[in-house]
Amino acid sequence: MIRLSSIHIYPCKGLAGISVPQVEIDDFGPKHDRRWMLVDENNDFLTQRQQPQMVLIRPEIRGNTLVLEAPGQPPLEMPLIPESGTEVDVCIFGKKCSAWETSEAAGKWFSNFLERPSRPVFMPDSIRREVDPDYAAFPSRTSFTDGFPFLLIGEASLDDLNGRLEQPVQMRRFRPNLVINGSEAFVEDRMKRVKIGELSFQVAKPCGRCRVTTVNPETGEFSGKDPLKTLANYRRQNGEALFGQNLIHEHQGLLQVGDELQILDPHFS
Repeated sequence: MIRLSSIHIYPCKGLAGISVPQVEIDDFGPKHDRRWMLVDENNDFLTQRQQPQMVLIRPEIRGNTLVLEAPGQPPLEMPLIPESGTEVDVCIFGKKCSAWETSEAAGKWFSNFLERPSRPVFMPDSIRREVDPDYAAFPSRTSFTDGFPFLLIGEASLDDLNGRLEQPVQMRRFRPNLVINGSEAFVEDRMKRVKIGELSFQVAKPCGRCRVTTVNPETGEFSGKDPLKTLANYRRQNGEALFGQNLIHEHQGLLQVGDELQILDPHFS
């Protein structure tokens, strides 16, 4: 039986994640996932691709407050959901999106740690960023994700990859929201539509991996070419190294660790 073995949210894009026993699924996807994002002086989004040390910034949700801690920095407190802000245009993968600018002090905190101009922006409910309609079977929105509300990966898939690596890596390098166990490796590639607990999901497309997977989450530094190089050797398709599947939720509700995953429609490659 395939089950949901862990759930992860990333309150601010590019920073460390939080493991949770359950998560509410709202219109955006996992509640509080990637509603915050860092941008540079040109309003272009920042991630570990440019700033690998972002992974050293650890978030914690305390009530309605997002608390951030980083080496050598005093803790930073920001509202988990700001009540207001100044609307600005930001850029994600070359595409414009609206966001709220809320805190000059927070910008100084991030700039000090990253040693470059940076500031946080927030996506309120009033701003709608669409999932690419080429992959969505129905109109769907997402937050500051790379494009989809969910990323799902199987534990057995990571085991398969680690069996090919000189130095095994942890799942957190791949930044999934949903991790499953009880299946063979890459079972997620053979799904077209699934049900997890009481919620149904469209399996939209495989996730093409980037150099973020080579960031050591303990040091905040790039650590060689693996696991990306090894993935590219046996998981390459259309110029991308594939690992994990992007999902779109059909309903709102609750997901819990231990929920059963059922394959409603298989995908035949």
